[in-house]
Amino acid sequence: MGAIFMDILFLNQKDVKKILDMSSAIEVNEDAFLQHGLGNVQMPVKSYLYMHEYNGDLRTMPAFIENQDICGVKVVNVHPDNQRVGLPTVMAVVLLNSTSTGAPLAMMEASYLTDVRTGAAGGIAAKYLARKNSHVIGMIGAGHQAHTQLLALSHLFDIKHVKVTSADMEENEMLERDLKPVLDCEFTLTMDIEEVCDCDILVTTTPVRKPLVRREWIKAGTHINAIGADAKGKQELDSELLLHSKVIVDDVPQASHSGEVNVAISEGFMKVDDIYCELGHVIAGVCQGRQSDEEITIFDSTGLAIQDVATANYVYTKALHNNIGKKLEIF
Repeated sequence: MGAIFMDILFLNQKDVKKILDMSSAIEVNEDAFLQHGLGNVQMPVKSYLYMHEYNGDLRTMPAFIENQDICGVKVVNVHPDNQRVGLPTVMAVVLLNSTSTGAPLAMMEASYLTDVRTGAAGGIAAKYLARKNSHVIGMIGAGHQAHTQLLALSHLFDIKHVKVTSADMEENEMLERDLKPVLDCEFTLTMDIEEVCDCDILVTTTPVRKPLVRREWIKAGTHINAIGADAKGKQELDSELLLHSKVIVDDVPQASHSGEVNVAISEGFMKVDDIYCELGHVIAGVCQGRQSDEEITIFDSTGLAIQDVATANYVYTKALHNNIGKKLEIF
């Protein structure tokens, strides 16, 4: 047999940003959730390696969308102390593989991709679970993820007022400065969490391990996107609120281990059976989402590997078509 030559397409963050926009991410991720709801995916629960000495962890997230021949894995870290050394808290790469040979096809920077696909998931969840006449958005947390969450909602709702709170007023001001030209609506910046909870759609994007949102602050009909809890021990909403709301998760095994519900379940406050269903089941019509204007709905987002590989495959396909990226010979 003669020599075999093979290359892999490398895409840096600038390349990914040239290609991936929120509208496309919403479309791609909604279909990924649909395939999940229809049972057309293989996706083990994400695995964690904990670097306790460095207050960080490393996560691997493989997935195969069977009926679309999309296969790959994301490797992502979370190191909150990285700012001290000038690095992002979260860094990620996605590797796409051929389903027929297993050969690596592309490697791309995935921190931006992760931000956008997570924002898209929040928008999709609100599309199916929030009241259609939702106009007031509450944001608890104002970092990178808050930006993409709000941007996704702006594609799907007529937003008239955004209330923002976080531990850093400068971050609140940055969120308003960046998104107000896009939304063209009223912004209220405050340090009062209860005030922000008086809204139609509440988005929480913090890394806290003690709940910030109390049940009595949430009015009937509110939809909540709980985004921040993505590891064991994290919790943004008090357990009473979880127990007395309709909770929809992205993936039951993963959410039970590391989503918003993980603490309430581990402490015996609620059971896995108290989870209503998965978002993919709502999109596929297997389960009904919101059933009245009075019920409180919660989307517990942990971030799924199918989102990463589906979004990465979209970027890869567009990159090939537009001759973006750099081909690297691997053997």
